[in-house]
Amino acid sequence: QVQLVESGGGLVQAGGSLRLSCVASGRTFSTYVMGWFRQAPGKEREFVAGISRSGGYTYYADSVKGRFTISRVNVKNTVYLQMNSLKPEDTAVYSCAAEQMEYYRDNTDPSDFGSWGQGTQVTVSS
Repeated sequence: QVQLVESGGGLVQAGGSLRLSCVASGRTFSTYVMGWFRQAPGKEREFVAGISRSGGYTYYADSVKGRFTISRVNVKNTVYLQMNSLKPEDTAVYSCAAEQMEYYRDNTDPSDFGSWGQGTQVTVSS
């Protein structure tokens, strides 16, 4: 498994932007499909975005499509989530996740990912 550490969360006003980062340990980062998930208080964890091993393919939840962008830099062992036009309903703990897959097949179920970071809080005020 890979160790994951997120950063970049915080408090932002509605309409603002944040960029989350997730740094992975080890030398095999490019063999992992990566995903971002979020969990709001009292709600189940939900898929936000996923990215293939090369970064050439991405997939988004409908609720964030057009506002969020997932990207990765394999030489830096880092995956990013750029969040624009934030809404109060985006408030949640955001976690990155990793799984060794040859191809990313629009996996949105948290059980498809075996490695998780501790999460970073994002709070959007109205």
